[in-house]
Amino acid sequence: METPTVPLVYQRRIQSFVRREGRMTKIQAHALETLWPIYGLSVKTEGQGLIDFDDIFKRTGEKILEIGFGDGHSLVQMAKDAPNKDFIGIEVYRSGVGNLLATIQKEGLSNIRVFCADALEVLEHAIPDHYLAAVQLFFADPWPKSRHHKRRLVQTSFGKLIARKLKVGGTLHMATDWTPYAHHMMSVLGEMAEFENIAGSGQFVPRPDFRPLTKYEKRGLRLGHPSWDLIFRYLGLY
Repeated sequence: METPTVPLVYQRRIQSFVRREGRMTKIQAHALETLWPIYGLSVKTEGQGLIDFDDIFKRTGEKILEIGFGDGHSLVQMAKDAPNKDFIGIEVYRSGVGNLLATIQKEGLSNIRVFCADALEVLEHAIPDHYLAAVQLFFADPWPKSRHHKRRLVQTSFGKLIARKLKVGGTLHMATDWTPYAHHMMSVLGEMAEFENIAGSGQFVPRPDFRPLTKYEKRGLRLGHPSWDLIFRYLGLY
């Protein structure tokens, strides 16, 4: 698998992540080499058109996009629990992608496809407008230092882009264990006319049963770090 080439326009944009590649296991490396041609997706170059996901999954139905799936375990669990839905995962770390690919094969799943790319690039150039049933953003980097807040993925521009990609009635589901970031996300989305908070203005929702607890979240809860879930519905005002 070749590392995706990032166009100059994306190199100039402030990124919400720092690409720190950890050590890759033999299983992850083998999965990338052998399974990427089956489950991997790449952003088409400008002028080639958007991706037809119905053709890729060989069916119509709800498409769920998860941004930053980490090691992929929770994404796999959601795909197993909802076999009638198709899941599209985005992750910039190749080790996480390799881990997910290996798990997809182990579990025999056919309703997951994977990008190893910048999420904004995927949204802008691969996802059709008003197409997704849901977008999930779980435990994104909170960039806690004030001077780094500009790197946070959840900004008004991000909300506008998500609104363009969701179907009317589709949802943006976010979760974080960093309380200041939870309130930042609430402030950003709460001020956008395109969305309504399904829990009511300024309110968080209990973790839905369909969002699995990750091992990192469990560790955080043991340390007294609560998680916050926010779900906003797209109203079709874009």
